Amino acid sequence: MAELNLCLAQLDFTVGAIHNNTALILKTIREQGQQHDIIVFPELAITGYPPEDLLLRNDLSQAVDNAVEQISAAASDCVVIVGHPQHVGGELFNAMSVLHRGECLLRYFKQRLPNHGVFDEQRYFIPGHESQVFEWHGVRIGLQICEDLWHPEPLQRLAEDDIDFVLSINASPYELNKHEQRLGVLRQRVSESSKPIVYLNNCGGQDELVFDGHSLVMDDDGQLLAELPHCQTALTSLSYKSSRFQCESFPPRKSQNDLANVYDALVLAVRDYVTKNGFPGVVLGLSGGIDSALTLAIAVDALGADKVQAVMMPFRYTSDMSLEDAEKQANTLGVQYDSVPIEPMFDQFMQQLTPLFKGAETDTTEENLQSRCRGVLLMALSNKTGSLVLTTGNKSEMAVGYATLYGDMCGGFAPIKDVPKLLVYQLAEYRNTLGDCIPQRVIDRPPSAELAPDQVDSDSLPDYGDLDRILALYVERDWSVTDIVAAGFSEEDVRRVVRLVDLNEYKRRQSAVGPKVTPRNFGKDRRYPITSHYRYELQRQGQ
Repeated sequence: MAELNLCLAQLDFTVGAIHNNTALILKTIREQGQQHDIIVFPELAITGYPPEDLLLRNDLSQAVDNAVEQISAAASDCVVIVGHPQHVGGELFNAMSVLHRGECLLRYFKQRLPNHGVFDEQRYFIPGHESQVFEWHGVRIGLQICEDLWHPEPLQRLAEDDIDFVLSINASPYELNKHEQRLGVLRQRVSESSKPIVYLNNCGGQDELVFDGHSLVMDDDGQLLAELPHCQTALTSLSYKSSRFQCESFPPRKSQNDLANVYDALVLAVRDYVTKNGFPGVVLGLSGGIDSALTLAIAVDALGADKVQAVMMPFRYTSDMSLEDAEKQANTLGVQYDSVPIEPMFDQFMQQLTPLFKGAETDTTEENLQSRCRGVLLMALSNKTGSLVLTTGNKSEMAVGYATLYGDMCGGFAPIKDVPKLLVYQLAEYRNTLGDCIPQRVIDRPPSAELAPDQVDSDSLPDYGDLDRILALYVERDWSVTDIVAAGFSEEDVRRVVRLVDLNEYKRRQSAVGPKVTPRNFGKDRRYPITSHYRYELQRQGQ
């Protein structure tokens, strides 16, 4: 009777760390090889995903070849299936190798190369054209890589070859509702082929991408049999016997908490960015507002309180409420907390600038100067301690330019850069369900940058409920002004928001990188020119 024991290695691989990635693979083989017939690792595990233009380097290719040889030699008790780039002649493929006792038994090349959104695989790879079936202990396994599964044709060809199940290795980044999308795709492929699917995903943060793991096993009826953790590394044993799978370690979860998934993705993104880039900790400006409060919570959950410094930088417009709430949260979370008034700095700047500003009215220049004083302080602390500055702006602000270049935009990583304002509030409420963290007053009070007397965001922006919906339609779905207005929004609001989005591309290009969690982020997903007169064309067309 055909029987297989597989180990699914949902692990965190670092881009470019070929030595360390290989060491992690070899360690897993040593620990799991005798108990399993096959150990499976994710897509491009040896290089990490996405290696981008590292793939253009000749020395990378040699390092990968050496790693494949080491892994193959170590696979003495079991078969190892691992993803890596592979040169064949002058062509480069996204490959999946089946290794055993110093030999490559089989090699499959990814057929469908995504070239949309955050993906740019056609820049580097040549598509494969042949299906591959690996047979071991009488079990026939159809091999696929990530995007292959999102199209019907590759599996249709495999299913014609009398396979027992499909094994798909992946580096699929997280975004809202991604789990439901994957389940839908897997069920569609199962329905078409009547073949079970083992879906192994990468897990870890890589710049603006978060790979959430969440690997899946689905039977030939479309029933979910196993579901590995979200945003956590994991090893699990999967047995295949009598044409059925069994995995007791990670049964399917009865329900998915979308807010928990988003929050965990942000925590993983911060943890991996800080640790993989060698920072000893982080520092951020804690204003007493909702954005910095959520950012602080994420930082502490990612790194621990001992690696986080919060700095309150009050000015004459800073309310007592903000001072009290910032200190309360810092004390609750146990982070280092400092208060450094910026008024003396601001006054010195104004003393020097006043002759140059002669005859000019007070405007946003003075507001921006407050923010830039804070940016100077945070960057000085970063230089002195080596800590990374976390910026605290959200997606709604980044979209319309409500952030100050060289001020609150100073920093190296932006944890909530792709989190719309309303989602910020929802995540703050969610975090408080896990334990006392963010003062309720911070969540309840009207949002304000506190750069002018009695200032609130609603003075110059539509209600955040309307703003976030308009932004979703314009930024994520490319709707026209006419279509957005027809959906029930004020034409004045829509035109104002669209104009702000278009005008502030230059700011976003200078912003810190931050993790993608929405269907379309500012960065790899949305690439708009800075200099563009298309808005004038739309005005001529009356849109």
